[in-house]
Amino acid sequence: MKNIYSQKIYPFLLASYRWYLRTPERSLDEAYKAAFKIKQIEDEHFNGNKIDSSSTVYSSNVLDYFKSDLKKQLKIAQMRLTEFKASRWFSNESYQRSANKAGIEYPSPTETLEKLKFIDQVISKYIDADFETSVPVLVDHPPTVQANSESTQTLTPKLPKKNSIQKTKGKADTTGILPRSILSTITRLQVELDPNSEQDVVKNFRLAQKRTIISIRFVLLLIIVPLLTHQLTKTLIVTPILERFKTTDTEQIFLNEEMEEAALGEMQRFEERVRFENLISNAPPITSEEMESQIKDKALRIADEFRQESTNAIKNVFADICSVIAFIWLLVVSKTSIIVLKDFIDNIIYGLSDSAKAFIIILFTDVFVGFHSPHGWEIVLEGISRHWGLPANRDFIFLFIATFPVILDTIFKYWIFRYLNRISPSAVATYRNMNE
Repeated sequence: MKNIYSQKIYPFLLASYRWYLRTPERSLDEAYKAAFKIKQIEDEHFNGNKIDSSSTVYSSNVLDYFKSDLKKQLKIAQMRLTEFKASRWFSNESYQRSANKAGIEYPSPTETLEKLKFIDQVISKYIDADFETSVPVLVDHPPTVQANSESTQTLTPKLPKKNSIQKTKGKADTTGILPRSILSTITRLQVELDPNSEQDVVKNFRLAQKRTIISIRFVLLLIIVPLLTHQLTKTLIVTPILERFKTTDTEQIFLNEEMEEAALGEMQRFEERVRFENLISNAPPITSEEMESQIKDKALRIADEFRQESTNAIKNVFADICSVIAFIWLLVVSKTSIIVLKDFIDNIIYGLSDSAKAFIIILFTDVFVGFHSPHGWEIVLEGISRHWGLPANRDFIFLFIATFPVILDTIFKYWIFRYLNRISPSAVATYRNMNE
């Protein structure tokens, strides 16, 4: 019995006892990891600022995603800090001696305080009702002092009761001795010197690689699926139906007056060309019967060309409807890919330099709302009308050119004033200097 106890039960009890003695260290490490994950989200997606639910950079779905992840990490930090405080409550000299006998070495007080400072610096910004959570702070702050993104409270040892009464801090007292950039650099160096930082870098690289692959694949799907749907629908569905119900009586040569005028103009030019070539050549004059025969052959060829063009325009209408349905269906079933694509585009755009952003803005405005843009819009609208077999209404085209680019320019200027000026004011200043 003693051998069984020493071989099986005693190692189990010893392992359980060691697990119990490591409770403070384990709880603090898990709380630190949760705070570090929150800091990663802030650095990667919010430029190091607080995860704000009212941010206009991301859509509501993306903000809900960050919000749920933040709640999860804050809850973990709350539970582990509570566990850390409870386990530290029972810590005494006998507890330390038992840990030393069990071969457990606790981290140094300096390392523990650094972790607690980092945790408190991260989670103290979210002690409000925005995310419907409450996180216990390890510092006895006055009730009137709240943490924000500009000045964060650091963890300090709990003072005796006689020193717990603090005076109201002024504006100058809330500023640290060192600039925040230096402190953030020191924190970043601490993270880089962390033994697990290499694993985090590899993990972040794999996430970025996966995000890039998903975004490129989704963009290709948005392009290929509508085009493929258009061609397959036009070839396999619309064409057989039209060929089956098409007759010589119901088949229409011209869908609009413009097509008829184009055919008559081509016919007139052919007749004039034949007469001109006959006059300048040494051949005998062409007879009226031969002239009539050539004109009739040319008329049949022109009629066949415009008949095919009219039929093709009808096919394009139904094929385009199917392509739009396929495009909308792809957007509906790919909400996650849309979020990833938006994040990918944001990282690319906000990763550009100020001059590159200004160049893209100027290029976009000059193409779509610039001085020469009406010619481009006119060509686009005429091409769409020809694609669907509709008459190019000049009044509608001129009205569209007179209103739509103006509305687009107003929206674009409002976007620069409302959002870009707040997100990247240096890019707006560069844009104004380049535009002048």
